[in-house]
Amino acid sequence: MGEERLRGLLASGLAGDATAYHAFLRELSAHLRAFLRKRLVHLPDEVEDLVQESLLAVHNQRHTYDPRQPLTAWVYALARYKMVDLLRRRSRKELFNDPLDEESELFATSDSEAADARRDLAKLLADLPDRQRLPIVCMKLNGLSVAETAHSTGMSQSAVKVGVHRGLKALAAKIRGSS
Repeated sequence: MGEERLRGLLASGLAGDATAYHAFLRELSAHLRAFLRKRLVHLPDEVEDLVQESLLAVHNQRHTYDPRQPLTAWVYALARYKMVDLLRRRSRKELFNDPLDEESELFATSDSEAADARRDLAKLLADLPDRQRLPIVCMKLNGLSVAETAHSTGMSQSAVKVGVHRGLKALAAKIRGSS
């Protein structure tokens, strides 16, 4: 319902209806705000700036939108690019800042601990059937969405969700059993 409404407002706006275009931007900003808040939990102060940057990108790139494609996928792709730009800018700035607390060194994990954790996780995942292991690896370790995981594994989106749920449940049971 939201997709169709936004598409209709954009189409009317592109046809010259300024009121519809303003409504499109207003409603889209609410969708973008929710999308970005979910992804920038640790950076809530950056969300509003990214919403505005994303709206500006949508406005400037509106001529590239293909009406045969889902509008939200196109919009969220633009928002992801803006989010990645922000994260890159922040990482460059943070290269020049030393942490004020020496506690960070105290709690830092060693390379061998990280390697041990990766090895242990690989062993646990190896025991799972493909229909559980692949969705977990794609979504939880590689950060893919349900749709991207479904596409890359050839599974349906519901099968991906079920596979992740059952796989995580099986992993938790194995961990509890081995403790």
